[in-house]
Amino acid sequence: MAAYWGQNSYGQASGNLTQQRLSYYCASMLTYPNRIIPLAFMTAISDSTGHPQLNFANQGDKCTTFDGTQLLNCPELATDIPLCQTQYNKTILLSIGGATYTEGGFANATAATTAADRIWSMFGPPPHTTNLTTPTPTTSTTAPVLRPFGTAQLDGFDFDFESPVTNISPFAQRLRSLMSAASATDNRTRLLTAAPQCPFPDAADDAFLSGPDAVAIDAVFVQFYNNYCGVQSFVPGASEQSNFDYGAWDTWARTEAVDSGVKVFVGVPASATAAGSGYLPPANLAPVLEYVKGFGESFGGVMVWDASQAQANAGFLASVKKELVEIEEESEAAEEESCGGYGGDRTRRGVEFRA
Repeated sequence: MAAYWGQNSYGQASGNLTQQRLSYYCASMLTYPNRIIPLAFMTAISDSTGHPQLNFANQGDKCTTFDGTQLLNCPELATDIPLCQTQYNKTILLSIGGATYTEGGFANATAATTAADRIWSMFGPPPHTTNLTTPTPTTSTTAPVLRPFGTAQLDGFDFDFESPVTNISPFAQRLRSLMSAASATDNRTRLLTAAPQCPFPDAADDAFLSGPDAVAIDAVFVQFYNNYCGVQSFVPGASEQSNFDYGAWDTWARTEAVDSGVKVFVGVPASATAAGSGYLPPANLAPVLEYVKGFGESFGGVMVWDASQAQANAGFLASVKKELVEIEEESEAAEEESCGGYGGDRTRRGVEFRA
C-alpha cells in the first residue's frame, strides 16, 4: 500500500485528528502494509530565487526557511525520515506537483536536467561534509547545497501533475539515471512513481509514460476517483467494465511501459471527505480489488489519499489490509499449485508490493 502524507487533507486545525508528524504515521501504520509514503508536495521546482518550494500544510509550521529563499528547512523531518526508513521499513518518496503546481515545466531539455541535478543534490545522498550549506570547494562561486531534510535522503520521487508539464521527460529521465547510478553503488532501493488520473491516457503524464520520450517508472498510483472512471463506476459481477478502466492501465503496463515490471496501484480516497467522488466503504471496495487481481502481475496494491483522512476513518486501512492479505494468500496458493511449490517474486527494486 501507499499513503500520501503532508497536506492535512482532513482539515482539522487541532486535536487528535489533525495531521501529525511523519513518524506518527510510520509507527501507527506499522501493522498495515503502507510500505510507501509519498510526502506531498514540492509545489514548485524552481521559484524566483532558483529553489524549489515545499508545502506540508500544518507540519510546515515546524520548519523554518533558508535565508533568502522560500525553501523550507525541516529538522523534524530530517529526524523522522530515516526513522521511518530504518525502524518502520517505510519507503519515503517526495511527490512533485499537486493541485497548486503552476510552473508548467522547463524552457528546454537542458533546463530540465539542470533542475533534476539540483533536486537530486538536495534530496538524494548527502555530500561528504558535516556542513550541508558549505559550497563545494572546487570553486568559490559554487552555490551552497541547501538540504531541507538535512542528511536524510529520500527513497525516490513521485510525479503528481494535474496538467501537462513541458520538457518533463528529460527531467524524469535525469532523475531516473541519477537514482540508478547511486543504487548501483550503494545497493539502496530507489523508486520513481507517478500519480496519473484514471482516464487513459492521462493528459498530464502521458509524455513520460508512453511514446518515444517515455521513462522507466516503477509504479503508477492511478487516481481512481474524481472521475467517471473511478472505483464508484465499478459494476460488481460484470466481466467487462464500461467505465472503470483498470484494464487500460494493465494494457499500458504490459505493452507500452518502458519497464514491463511496472506496478499499477488502485488509488482511492481514504474517507468520504477525501475526494468529490470515488470513496467506497471497504465492503464495496473488496469486489473491485478481487476484480483487478485477475489482471495478474500488473497489480501493485492500493494507494490512499491521504494519511490524515485514513486516521479519521477508523478501521478503513485495517479492512483494506485484510482484503489485500486474502488476495495475496489466494495468489500464493495458485502460484504454488501451478509452479510446483514455488510462489514467485512480487518484489520490485527491493520493495514488496501488494500486501
